[in-house]
Amino acid sequence: MTGVSWSSLFCRPRPALLAAVLLSTAVLGTALSAAPPADAATAAPAAHPGVAPAAGAAAVPAGTAPPAPVSTPSTTPVPPSPPTNLTASEVRTGSITLTWTAATSSCCAITGYDITYYQEFGDVIFSATAGAVTTTTITAHVGPGMQLSFRLIARDSLGQRSNWSDRLTVVTPVTDTGPDTTPPSAPQSLTVGEVTASTVALSWSPSTDNVGVLGYNVYRFDGWYTSRLIATVSGTTYTASLPTSTPLRDIYYVRARDAVGNVSIASNTVEVPTTPPTPPPSTCRVTYRNQSEWPGGFVATATVHNLGAAPVDGWTVTFSYPGDQQVTSGWNATIGQTGATVTARNVDWNRVLAPDGSATFGIQGRWGVSDASPTGFSLNGAACSVG
Repeated sequence: MTGVSWSSLFCRPRPALLAAVLLSTAVLGTALSAAPPADAATAAPAAHPGVAPAAGAAAVPAGTAPPAPVSTPSTTPVPPSPPTNLTASEVRTGSITLTWTAATSSCCAITGYDITYYQEFGDVIFSATAGAVTTTTITAHVGPGMQLSFRLIARDSLGQRSNWSDRLTVVTPVTDTGPDTTPPSAPQSLTVGEVTASTVALSWSPSTDNVGVLGYNVYRFDGWYTSRLIATVSGTTYTASLPTSTPLRDIYYVRARDAVGNVSIASNTVEVPTTPPTPPPSTCRVTYRNQSEWPGGFVATATVHNLGAAPVDGWTVTFSYPGDQQVTSGWNATIGQTGATVTARNVDWNRVLAPDGSATFGIQGRWGVSDASPTGFSLNGAACSVG
C-alpha cells in the first residue's frame, strides 16, 4: 500500500493509518453487501457477499454473524520505572556522592540518568547526567554549609524517560577535617504567634547535635530568590520586625548551628500575610467631651460603652492627654495620672457594664499650653473605638 512507512525504533502501528485501513475495509464491505447480484434471477444470495470461503472451509450459514476478530497484543513500549532509594552515601564540603536503585524497563536498555538539583531558597536549577550506573559524585555548584535538593529520571534506548525519583535534601558541612563535621538536626514545628502591625512572633522545637547546638539562625525569604539572615538567637523564639516595604511574599525559616559553624537543614517555612490582618471589631467605645474650658482649667466627661455581648464586671479606662493637662479631681471613678497617661477605675456602684450599657465619669484639671482632647482609649487593656 502506498504511503505506509515503518520505523524500527517504534513497535506500534500508527493510529491514523490503522483507522484509515479499518474504515476502508468497513466501507468496502458495506458497498459489496449493498450491490445486487449480476444475475438476480439465478444467483443465490451469499452469506457474506463479496467474501469467498477459503478452500476446504465450511460455508457460513445465512443469517449467522461473522466471527469476532482476534485482537492483536499491544506492542507499545513502556517507559522505564523511576529510580528509587536515592541517598547521599558521602557528603563533603565540595562534593556529594549520590546512590540509587536502578530503574527497570520491559522493552529496552536503560542508557543513563538525568539529575537536577538546586540550592534551597534560590531560583537557579542545575543539571548533570550519568550513564547506566547507580552512583555518581556531584561537585559543580557545591560548597560548604549549603542545603541542596536532588531528583533524577531514567532514560532508555528509545529516548523514553521515567517519572522523577523522590527528592533528596542534604546539607554540606563547613569542614571536612575539623573536630565536628556533622550538622545539627533540623528545627521542627516552626509556627507564627502574635502578629502586630510591625512584628511577628516565631517559635520552634529545639534541634539536636552530636556535640551540641549553639543557637539558631532566623531567615526571611521573599518567595522568589532572596533569602536573608535576619537574626541569630540562642533560644527557640524570636520576634521579627516586619519589612517596612511590602515584599512579594514574607516567608521565614530557621536553621540550627553548632560551635564550629555547621548548619542544619532548614525547618519548615511559615508565611506572614503581607496585608495586615483586619483587627477584630472593638467591643467598647469611649466618648470624651470638654464640658467647659477657661484659661488654666477645664472640666470634661468621658463615657465608656460596652459593645460586647457579655457584661463587663469591673472596668478600667486608660488614655493619654496630648497636651499638658493635669487632673486635679474627678467623680464617678477613681482617677490617677502618671505623666500624660490617665487611668479611671470604676467605683462600687458602677462596677458592672451590661451589654450595650455605659458609665460616665468626670474630670477636672488644669492646663497651660494645650487642652487638646485625647484620641485613643482602652478598656481593660483592649483598644476602644472613639466617638
